Amino acid sequence: MSEALHELAAHIAFKQPDAVLSSVVAHGELTLHVAPERLEPLVEFLRTDSACRFTSLVDITAVDHPERAERFDLVYHFLSMYQNQRIRLKMAIDAEQMVPSLTGVHPSANWFEREVFDMFGILFSNHPDLRRILTDYGFRGFPLRKDFPTTGYTEVRYDEAQKRVVYEPVKLVQEYRQFDFMSPWEGAEYILPGDEKKG
Repeated sequence: MSEALHELAAHIAFKQPDAVLSSVVAHGELTLHVAPERLEPLVEFLRTDSACRFTSLVDITAVDHPERAERFDLVYHFLSMYQNQRIRLKMAIDAEQMVPSLTGVHPSANWFEREVFDMFGILFSNHPDLRRILTDYGFRGFPLRKDFPTTGYTEVRYDEAQKRVVYEPVKLVQEYRQFDFMSPWEGAEYILPGDEKKG
């Protein structure tokens, strides 16, 4: 299996030298690091080339690395049912960089790209309908960025008096506490390892 993946990596790098920056075979999977500006032609090649035939786009996601200049790794997973192989494309992009949409090559990219936009704030050029898909209208921020607060910015609740759902800024009902994990409740008894023989 590993030898076939190395051969596939060499074939793709030979046919698409401007697109493939590097390749890695690890844990029985092939990962190609690609140049963002060459993404669309590379994906078209992977779909149509007889040695590849990666016709199924399985997923698009991202990984946030806020400490890097190129903050995000954008990750694409493809499946070739004809060759019984999977491939992963990875590209490093900065927070302001626009990425070409794959909806022209794989129409199923539509919702995947909307989800990545909604969760990470990554923009896709030439997308037919790039708007939020998981969060509510007027949602502020991008929940899967590592600098997004765990409490969010707004809370949603049903107001019985107004008979409707209301949105309010988050108000914490108590300050964050430093828990004493040895006795979080009064009267709790804990036997620490080694204490059972004491006395």
